[in-house]
Order: sequence, then structure tokens, then C-alpha cells
Amino acid sequence: MISIPRGPQRIVCLTEEATEWLYLLGEESRIVGISGYTVRPRRAREEKPKVSAFLTAKIDRILELKPDCVFGFSDLQADIAAALVRKGVQVTIFNQRSVEEIFSMLYQVAAMVGCEARGVSLLEAMCSRLGEIEAAGRALPRRPRVYFEEWDEPAISGIRWVSELVGIAGGDDVFPELAVQAMGKDRIIADRHEIARRDPELIFGSWCGKKFRPEKVAAREGFGQVDAVRNGQLFEIKSADILQPGPAALTDGVEQLHRRILAWSAAHA
Repeated sequence: MISIPRGPQRIVCLTEEATEWLYLLGEESRIVGISGYTVRPRRAREEKPKVSAFLTAKIDRILELKPDCVFGFSDLQADIAAALVRKGVQVTIFNQRSVEEIFSMLYQVAAMVGCEARGVSLLEAMCSRLGEIEAAGRALPRRPRVYFEEWDEPAISGIRWVSELVGIAGGDDVFPELAVQAMGKDRIIADRHEIARRDPELIFGSWCGKKFRPEKVAAREGFGQVDAVRNGQLFEIKSADILQPGPAALTDGVEQLHRRILAWSAAHA
């Protein structure tokens, strides 16, 4: 008897956000392979085989797992996707770069695994909380100038969804013109003195998995008079919490931004 398939049953997730989302949906049993960078949820590392980094993947190992769908992210995984497609594997590559696009990606994944209703419920809760944070940000007497650094050598400013979350949290990104650039190479700040000239009052660092070193930032030439440096307002947000375009950024990431911005505002009241 023919039955209607209930979405992919054996999923490999090449990046962390799809893994975290499937766990939140209660559909972790469908996951047969994950990225080695996965830390959310922590138990995924113990339960699932690690089959990829970000730019590389163990193609033979993935094929052994017999996935009926592979989820990936961005043009940076195009070569992995192409190799798997040539082997007959279904691959879905998302390319979400904004808060709205993150919501869209999460909705699509929920629908693909037959969890549309639960997905919408979770997304509505996230959206509601973002609305509360945004309202609190609008109510601040003054919004701080914020510099978000995604990498240090060379200096790369925050990607679009991070810039948008800074705005929701109550701050103003000092490099909004770079945030709209999808590629990291297009967000490089060639002249680091330009950061100092824009005089951020808060600096956040999330160096793509490498520990953020505020003392190194403070020691840069010309940074001694930067407001954030003079007042010790340099903070790390771990990459897993803000640089994966999925549930983490929309929850923990923005909450950390918001707490620091509220504390800054209280100190400047």
C-alpha cells in the first residue's frame, strides 16, 4: 500500500542551527550526522556522529549514513553540496542572512519534517520576545554606538542578522553599511583607525570560535580614546550564541546584547 512520506527521516546537518532547531522541535531522532562544531544542545555531541567541519565534510562517512536529506548553510558549503548531489543525495542549502530570513529558514525546516504547528508556536514565542526587547530598546533615553567584531585579523564587522539584533537590543551598529554585505571579505575594515573614529561606546567580539581578547582590542593603535575602551565596555559573545543563524541568535544572542546595552544605559542615566 502506498503511503505519504512524512518528510526526511535520516538527516545530516552540516551546520549547528539545523541541529538545534530539530532538537527543539523534538525531532532529533531524524538526525544521523552533525557538524563537529555543534555545541547546542550539548547532548547532540554525545548522541550523533560528527561528519563535517564548516568548509569540509567526510563525504564517504555521510554516504554510509544513507541520509535522505542534508541541510547546509551558504555558498561556503557549495562544494560539499555539489559532491553530495553528484552522489544522488538530496541537499537543501539555506542562505539566511537577516532575522527575517532566519525565521523563514526555521519555518521551512519545521514544515519539511511535518512539525509546522509546533514550529510556528516556537517561532511566535521567539518573535514575541524580540518584540519586547525591541520595545525596551526604543524606550532607552539614548542608544549606544555599538561595534561588533566577527574576526580580528583582519577586522571584520558583524553580519546582517547580528547588526539587526544589535538594533533590536537597543544599540546602533557603527558599520551599518557593511552589515548588508553578505560575504565576510566585503565586511573587512581595511583601516582599523576607522573603528576608533566612529568611537563605539560598546564593543562586542565573537571571533568565529576563537576566544575574544578585549585587551588586544584595547591595545590597538588609536584605541586609547575610544569610549568603549576608556570605560571598559568590551564583551565577548560566544560564536555559538550569535554567529549561527538559527534559534541561538534569536534567543541567547540577542538577550546577551540586550543585557549589556541595558547596563550601559543604566550607567549613563
